[in-house]
Amino acid sequence: MIIGNLNALPLAGLPAALRAILTDPACSLAALQAREDGRWQPEGAAWFCNIGPAATQPRELRHTEYHHQWADIQVILEGEEKMYAGMVSTAQPDDEQRKPDLFITSQAPGSVAMTLNPGDFAVFMPGEPHQALCAVNAPSVVRKAVFKIPKALLEG
Repeated sequence: MIIGNLNALPLAGLPAALRAILTDPACSLAALQAREDGRWQPEGAAWFCNIGPAATQPRELRHTEYHHQWADIQVILEGEEKMYAGMVSTAQPDDEQRKPDLFITSQAPGSVAMTLNPGDFAVFMPGEPHQALCAVNAPSVVRKAVFKIPKALLEG
């Protein structure tokens, strides 16, 4: 897991592939905030990004998820959200697979809690459990960009 802010990328210690994506002017906070909601994938890119609103909920109502083949970069564009992340895999053979490479586990990650505001981001590598969209004080709507980065791009 990596935590940072789009306006302070040199401090984030990102792997080269992720740094190349987030330093692209099309991925600046202002550029992302100006984009229409929906899926965005630059021509020829192996990664894509989903932009749009989402509702936060009390932590006990949120699921914990992880991926095997994709890393997530979750960027807050508007509002605030609390996220929880684990430092150790919680994967179990009977975890529910809701979509391709989206696994839901009943084990909540308790290692790290963070509150993200506009411009803040969290990177979750393949296998890292995370619980996103948790309300800070009360449920609200946030607008965020979720980048999906294929594992192969991180290994190359």
